[in-house]
This record gives sequence, structure tokens and C-alpha cells, in this order.
Amino acid sequence: MERCADLLVETPEEFKDRWCESFGGFRSVRIELGCGKGRFTADCAEADPDVLLIAIERDPSALVMAMELARSREIQNVRYLLGDVGMLDAVFAPGEAERIYLNFPDPWPKSRDAKLRLTAPNFLRRYAQVLAAGGELQFKTDNTPLFDWSLDQFAAEGWTLREVTHDLHENGVTGILTGYEAKFIDQGLKINRLVAVREPETKTLADGEVPRLRDASLCDARGYDESKETHAKKEHRL
Repeated sequence: MERCADLLVETPEEFKDRWCESFGGFRSVRIELGCGKGRFTADCAEADPDVLLIAIERDPSALVMAMELARSREIQNVRYLLGDVGMLDAVFAPGEAERIYLNFPDPWPKSRDAKLRLTAPNFLRRYAQVLAAGGELQFKTDNTPLFDWSLDQFAAEGWTLREVTHDLHENGVTGILTGYEAKFIDQGLKINRLVAVREPETKTLADGEVPRLRDASLCDARGYDESKETHAKKEHRL
């Protein structure tokens, strides 16, 4: 942490509504939720050097590895926050971000845990709060039941969906990969992806109480049953 102190923002609330000008006059702000060890973060930052990428991670060990990777590659347009999605509206002004990356979140398959899925309505409204109109959320997951369930949530919350696919790399590797994603491709697993666009009518935190999620088990509600392959893949992640 000390070696990478210049990349870690310990009091992010101080930069609310002024991230770009505070760190070098960047064109826009993008946010990555759950950056892990930072492969995707570093590659995205290098691909768009005029954009400030804010990477959020709640695991201190993973965060250190992500910062060390950025430092080793001398990347200047990325900053890191220790925390989670709950901090978004406290550290970013409404409409301050142009894009959010959400890659391979925990599926939380049991119905009672549906509200913890990062594509549940309570989280989608947080994303809409900090995204500008026309801004986008890019979502990837290897978990097809989660992806299909999420499609319904985005639609109900007023997002416009683009580039929806259940097999992103069907015709060859596409886009910037996370560390998990590269392993999944090697194992022959399919990757689901979508781009959700924040419209003027997309619901935000200002729209009040979120709908209660009922019968939301990923294994039962849509007729899915987790295969041995899925269980093996989860063990591999650990």
C-alpha cells in the first residue's frame, strides 16, 4: 500500500464532482467495480489514456496486486479505491461517469440472496445515479442463469440494451479480457456480455423503494440446474 500510495485514493469523497480536473484534466471518468488483480484495469487504462479510470476493489490483497501492476507498467490515468459498490453515490456526483465496467460478479444463486446480485434493482439504480444520460454499463459473466435474470432487471429498470450475446468470443477473442475470462476461454466456457445504456427514464435512487424480488433462485425460477461443470469451475476459482 505504501509503495503505491500515489495510486490509492484514501479520501475519495473529497473529489466528488471534480475527479477529472483533480488528477490531470482527463476527458471523462470511467469506473470499474471489483477490479481484482487488475489485468483488465491496466489494459483498459492503457487503451484510453485521456480517460481517468477509477478501479474499486474490496479485497486489500487484490488491490495491492492491481496497483503494483499499474505501477510496473507506468500507467498514469488510473486510481484505486478500497471499497465496494455501496460507496458510489458518496464519491461520484450524479452524471459524473460515462461508463461502468462490471465483470464476473458473484451470482448469489439462492433466491434469498438475490438482492446481493450486482445487477439487482437496488444496485442498478446506484449505477444510473452516477452515469450521465447516454452513459453505459458493460456487463460480462460466465453464468448464463445470472445473465438471463439480469436481462429482465435491466429492462424493468428502464435501461436500453445493446450488444447482447451469450457467446462473446464465438468468432475469436474479442475485446479486453479479465484474468478470469482468459482462463474461462482456455476451458472452452462461453462468456455472456451486454451493454446497458442509461436513458433519461432509467430509474435512479431518486425513484424510491425498489421492487421486492420474489422466486429469484437462479437454479429454479427459470428452470436451470447447476451442472457439474459449473461446480467444478467455481472450485477452480477458489
